[in-house]
Amino acid sequence: MLIGAHVREDDPIVSAAERGAEIVQMFLADPQGWKKPPVHPQAEALRGGDLAVVVHSPYVVNLASLNNRIRIPSRKLVTQHADGAAEVGAIGLVVHGGHVTQGDDEATGVDNWRKFLSRQQDEGGFAVPIFIENTAGGDHAMARRFEALARLWDAVGEFGVGFCLDTCHAFAAGEDLVDVVERARAITGRIDLVHLNDSRDEFGSARDRHANIGEGTIDPDQLAAVCAAA
Repeated sequence: MLIGAHVREDDPIVSAAERGAEIVQMFLADPQGWKKPPVHPQAEALRGGDLAVVVHSPYVVNLASLNNRIRIPSRKLVTQHADGAAEVGAIGLVVHGGHVTQGDDEATGVDNWRKFLSRQQDEGGFAVPIFIENTAGGDHAMARRFEALARLWDAVGEFGVGFCLDTCHAFAAGEDLVDVVERARAITGRIDLVHLNDSRDEFGSARDRHANIGEGTIDPDQLAAVCAAA
């Protein structure tokens, strides 16, 4: 198991060295923006070095959305960030499950995910693996509660997507962390990455507010157990 942290985007190599990190996660562009990521200045060093890298896609991405003005740019952005992730030698691109709005059929959101992955597969696939991440809130989210995650995975699992388990998100979503790894793996068949985050809020809050381990509401021993189980 490689252990690391999310780091500064401008100098991930130094950030990793300061933390003794074996793996880093980073953004390639503004996480709240829609712009194509520029070539990272350390791309060659990262690609040829020993440091493992994960890229997180922008938060604005919503591949499930029924709104064409969100879903279509989201597809383009994910593809662009997958290409950028390959340039820095990343092992994968983390993408949130997304959501539909109230009154929309959640099954359509799942189908939007499937259509995107199917189309990409027909066009040769992504430059790096896609890791779908569970999310904390939203009544119509694709990957908040595990029954929703199971429905999503039934539709997209055949395309070789990976899974990123975020402990704060699971806790906030009301998913018990005692057996969360086993239940996640029963659905996805895999856990490629763990975001080992504490939570500033109580169990089932649906609030996505991370805390450093030991500074939030999750028992640190429980977080360590999740890490060991994964």
